[in-house]
Amino acid sequence: MARGKIQIKRIENQTNRQVTYSKRRNGLFKKAHELTVLCDARVSIIMFSSSNKLHEFISPNTSTKEIIDLYQTVSDVDVWSAHYERMQETKRKLLETNRNLRTQIKQRLGECLDELDIQELRSLEEEMENTFKLVRERKNKSQQDIQKNLIHELELRAEDPHYGLVDNGGDYDSVLGYQLRFHQNHHHNYPNHALHSASASDIITFHLLE
Repeated sequence: MARGKIQIKRIENQTNRQVTYSKRRNGLFKKAHELTVLCDARVSIIMFSSSNKLHEFISPNTSTKEIIDLYQTVSDVDVWSAHYERMQETKRKLLETNRNLRTQIKQRLGECLDELDIQELRSLEEEMENTFKLVRERKNKSQQDIQKNLIHELELRAEDPHYGLVDNGGDYDSVLGYQLRFHQNHHHNYPNHALHSASASDIITFHLLE
């Protein structure tokens, strides 16, 4: 029974379209392989599906670059020039960006300032002041977070006498352990009621402010 003619137009159903693509791609690659073996031809096929997935066939012992170079020789067309020019332009932009970054780094270290006018020097000074301000704010925030964590741990230690202690010959693995050891070393220098009357926050704040 003869096969009916298939109307050549885009297949709307995505699943059917993908199945047809896979079948015809395989058939095309099979014919290319037959041409390579039977006719000693050099064949290269590059295909992209609708999802931009690459499929490629190349004759054995041949590279895609060799095929393109041969095409340039036969057809007198330079395929690589435009690509090479784009690569050169990209390289030029990267080198310029690198030079600018190096200059900015030197200026922040106090070098290459002769190239700047008054307005640029003022802008650089303002930028550095803002940077220093941001660094100080982050440092203060970090110190405050550390202090809060230490206070929290010491309060937990006050509730549980065994919290945070490490059995390693008297050493402690954290700053909290150091504070506890300091507290224990001065235990005999203060009356018991004085030690118990001091809050966890008072103890830890004293040492942090030092």
